[in-house]
Amino acid sequence: MYCVRKINEDYTWIGADARRLPMFEGVFGVPNGISFNSYLLKDEKTVLFDTADHAVSRTFMENLAYALQGAALDYIVIQHMEPDHTAMLEDILIRHPHLQIYCSAMAKTMIGQFFGDAWNDCIQVVKEGDTLSTGRHQLTFVAAPMVHWPEVIMTYDTTDKMLMTADAFGCFGALNGKIFADEVDFMHEYLDETRRYYANIVGKYGPQVQAVLKKLATFDVQMLLPLHGFVWRKDLPAIIEKYDLWSRYEPEEKGVMIAYASVYGDTENAANILACRLAEKGIKVQMYDTSVTPASYIVSDAFRYSHLVFAATTYNAGVFITMEELLHDIAAHNLQNRRFMLIENGSWAPASGSGMKRIVEPLAGWELLEAPMTLKSALKADQVTRLAEMADTLSADLDKKPGEQKAETKRRFICKVCGYIYEGDELPADFKCPLCGAAAEYFKEVPAVDKKKYVCKVCGFVYEGVSLPTDFKCPICGRGSEFFEEKD
Repeated sequence: MYCVRKINEDYTWIGADARRLPMFEGVFGVPNGISFNSYLLKDEKTVLFDTADHAVSRTFMENLAYALQGAALDYIVIQHMEPDHTAMLEDILIRHPHLQIYCSAMAKTMIGQFFGDAWNDCIQVVKEGDTLSTGRHQLTFVAAPMVHWPEVIMTYDTTDKMLMTADAFGCFGALNGKIFADEVDFMHEYLDETRRYYANIVGKYGPQVQAVLKKLATFDVQMLLPLHGFVWRKDLPAIIEKYDLWSRYEPEEKGVMIAYASVYGDTENAANILACRLAEKGIKVQMYDTSVTPASYIVSDAFRYSHLVFAATTYNAGVFITMEELLHDIAAHNLQNRRFMLIENGSWAPASGSGMKRIVEPLAGWELLEAPMTLKSALKADQVTRLAEMADTLSADLDKKPGEQKAETKRRFICKVCGYIYEGDELPADFKCPLCGAAAEYFKEVPAVDKKKYVCKVCGFVYEGVSLPTDFKCPICGRGSEFFEEKD
């Protein structure tokens, strides 16, 4: 049987919901399921946009067959090569031997990696601005590298003013028969899962998302069709504004997220008291036990809130494992511009504070508001006052205007290999350059002069430095320095 829905006269949603997957990508819990969207355009030529995951293969193939109604399938556009969208590619090619594949050059390479070279003759490589006419419809391809893989393209239908967005604008959660965002109370029921999806799937690549948003501003987009989640046909600025905010790493709202790792409850007790003092001031507080709540939910709220507090016991002379994993996850997603505080605990040699600081302090725009609070085993009566003072500090900082929240000047170290600049009180001995992987010995301190920003016109990567080396290569798309322009 089949389960399809019309998008408009010529487009049909032929995706499928998966509710039995306990984890998406082996790491993100999806208790409410997830959708794998695919779209079919029927014109003088028929076009399939992406396939689906093996988990929904039967439903997807039945939906495709029904939607085709015996018509030939002429083209398939592969916008994103991740297997949850291409698992059925080879099966479709076998069933439709005259099918032509449209994809980016890097996607062609990946098709060979996943399926071998048997289909090379079927592949038509496209780049930014290339077009495909299907009869009434004119399709234009939009490069979207690192949103969130390097091969990604989006497809804009100039006739119906629709944009197929690949993994952008996606959402966790099954659709449950409702494919349009305006068919549900999206901002109340699905915004949290949209933020969690963005922060964990796309969040690392804010500059690249910004580059794509600037491209999209030049199009008249009246509908967004993502590969997960709902189709947007109304109130598009609502979701676009969220993506703009998240990709600039600006907090969504003022408030404090407290994440704690506690073995026997003493660290948790301190976190609870701090939360009480904040709540008494009318400050919004969200708390998480890192040993109970999966990291993806905490990362999502780290993107959401302006101020963060991390409290952890010392473990094996370092940071308790669940907190250490969380902070590395936050760092891996490149979260920027957060104000934070730390609480450490240790019965004989507290070390978790310095360990937590070492992980997050190198992140751009992060500022530690005051020295970490130290507990030794259990909270003492006089330390309750310190927690109240921490609440006062957070409250006062929350009340500041953005221009008043200035981080103090830090030392700068430049990578002699690629030009990346690290800012901090000192360069950690075990530091690795996030761009080229060079170790700390390849860095040298440079004077604290204003950095300039250079943006890659192809993929949107932003390079910061005193100047752009003439032999610089973009670490995302590989373009040379001539493809960069200085950014205000």
